[in-house]
Amino acid sequence: MLKVVLTGLLALTVIGCAQVPEEKKDPRDPLQSINRPLYDFNMDVLDAYILRPVAKGYVSVTPAPVRSSIVNFTTNIAAPTDAVNAALQGKPDYMAINVARFLVNSTVGIFGLFDVAKTLGLELKDEDFGQTLGVWGVGDGAYIMVPGMGPTTARNLTGDVVDNLVLPEIALSTPQTILVFALRAVEARAALMSQEKLLNESLDPYTFLKDVYYQRQLYELYDGNPPLEEEPDDFDENFLENL
Repeated sequence: MLKVVLTGLLALTVIGCAQVPEEKKDPRDPLQSINRPLYDFNMDVLDAYILRPVAKGYVSVTPAPVRSSIVNFTTNIAAPTDAVNAALQGKPDYMAINVARFLVNSTVGIFGLFDVAKTLGLELKDEDFGQTLGVWGVGDGAYIMVPGMGPTTARNLTGDVVDNLVLPEIALSTPQTILVFALRAVEARAALMSQEKLLNESLDPYTFLKDVYYQRQLYELYDGNPPLEEEPDDFDENFLENL
């Protein structure tokens, strides 16, 4: 099975290396000739046959309270990383909130299974090293479609690598790390079920996904208050929220 998947992926990549039509060229996306076939592979193979069926099964058999606890647990694990990035971005208030959230949820919230901190008014401040680099003035770099993961940029991919080296996630064993990653991926895919129609009905799903991704990154970089500019009529800021 793995050999078939790898062969198909290689074939799609080779086919996709053809010249991109002039009207579809995008300076943000210099690797588009490779990214498009990788997008097709993600959607037509990995998502269609693996991730979406697993996500649907997960939703159908997992009670809402259990799903909520899983989200709380995986979010709590990343709280120290959020705190470190908040500090690096010059946001001491966000850092303090994330530290407090981790302490409260890891104790009273039973290892993060319950978001007690939120009931105390301590709302999550999601910060990652990709955003930190953006605050420091580092540009997005090339848009990249990663097999099995989806859209990112050179900056955010670098940020993800750095974030994964920050405690306490590095303290997890390899099986535990894989389990946390899998839980996040399945929950993120399940959360996007309601947005599928919007993507499927767009004239060019690849371009639509890319535009929404960049809009979402801008939204996060400016903590929900990006510079005023005209947004696409069909933009939904909740789309890809968990990417």
